[in-house]
Amino acid sequence: MAEQTKRGMGIFERYLTLWVLLCIGAGIILGKLAPNLATLLDGMAIYVNDAPVVSIPIAVCLFFMMYPIMVKIDFAEVLRAGRTPKPVLLTLFMNWAVKPFTMLGIAMLFVGYFFRDLLPGVDILKDGSQVPLYRSYISGMILLGIAPCTAMVLMWGYLSRGNQGLTLVMVAINSLTMLVLYGVLGKWLLGLNQMPVPWEALLLSISIYVALPLVAGYFSRRWIIQAKGREWFDTKFLHVLTPVAIIALLATLVLLFSFKGQTIIDNPLTILWIAIPLTLQTFLIFILTYVAAKIIKLPYEDAAPAAMIGASNHFEVAIATATMLFGLSSGAALATVVGVLIEVPVMLMLVKICLRSQYWFADRLRGMSVREALVHLLEEVEKLRGEVSTRCAQSGCAPVGPTERESSGPIKG
Repeated sequence: MAEQTKRGMGIFERYLTLWVLLCIGAGIILGKLAPNLATLLDGMAIYVNDAPVVSIPIAVCLFFMMYPIMVKIDFAEVLRAGRTPKPVLLTLFMNWAVKPFTMLGIAMLFVGYFFRDLLPGVDILKDGSQVPLYRSYISGMILLGIAPCTAMVLMWGYLSRGNQGLTLVMVAINSLTMLVLYGVLGKWLLGLNQMPVPWEALLLSISIYVALPLVAGYFSRRWIIQAKGREWFDTKFLHVLTPVAIIALLATLVLLFSFKGQTIIDNPLTILWIAIPLTLQTFLIFILTYVAAKIIKLPYEDAAPAAMIGASNHFEVAIATATMLFGLSSGAALATVVGVLIEVPVMLMLVKICLRSQYWFADRLRGMSVREALVHLLEEVEKLRGEVSTRCAQSGCAPVGPTERESSGPIKG
């Protein structure tokens, strides 16, 4: 497993948790040495009705986080998804009809009830309104819950030996579905959490952080492949683009923690209180999807990526939306980053669970000759007859055994 992980994951993916921890440290130090830098950058914004709506530096960083994901998507695969509708429908159902609501419930139960007294304080949002800090954390968790993964899930599907074709199809479908459902669910669930969410800001967030990189990725992919060929696109262009996305993500995290550094110093267990319900949510959705895949008789190769897509989160979109709606210094933005922090260790645990449970989906007759299959079936019948005989003997019913003819010995001529 470790060797396979090293082959499949780059140094950034393998040590994502370490990079986030380093960004926390760097952000805290930056906040101490240059306390006005993040405020200055966040103040460079597009204003609507005298209210800052889009932070230009953060928007640039987050665009370059999203574009490399979108440019990898081959939307032509979506047209072929109808050949195997069951895994696609299962994934869509779990991602959009189950996961957002289990995330809301778990977030409110743990952060809003169990850990509420451990997360004191008030959060001042970018529009000047004040909300209890725990509600801001819940909002960040909600934004994670309505953002199914479309990036690193390709790696989790590969490591769990799943159907990569299905994974690519679901990446494309989820990206398109987010354009419609992300805003609707976001407005509704954040409203249930009593957070002020202007429709204009939410729609603008979707346009900038989902639609814009999606459109840019689609057209630039077509143009580059036509001009340079698929091999150049895969080996050259994506190779150059990946470090740009990584730098943009890490820069955003450093800026975010330069704001939240004092909160972490004052409440060092804050990240733990947020990580616990996020981890439980991840395992819950994985188990529900994995079991549902077994019930509807999906093969393991489809069940594994379906469960992985539901369990993982599109933290780039969540960070972008939290930053735009509530500000870089908000508790919601911090909560979305905790999703990044737990992503790799938790998902690698789920990969191991998948690999060790493949037999659960296995067709034991697959690969057998006719003779081997008949022998196997006769052995299973014999075992079943033995179990029935034992139960009949215990209950006093007529035993199941050799027939009278068999018990009377060979027929004598």
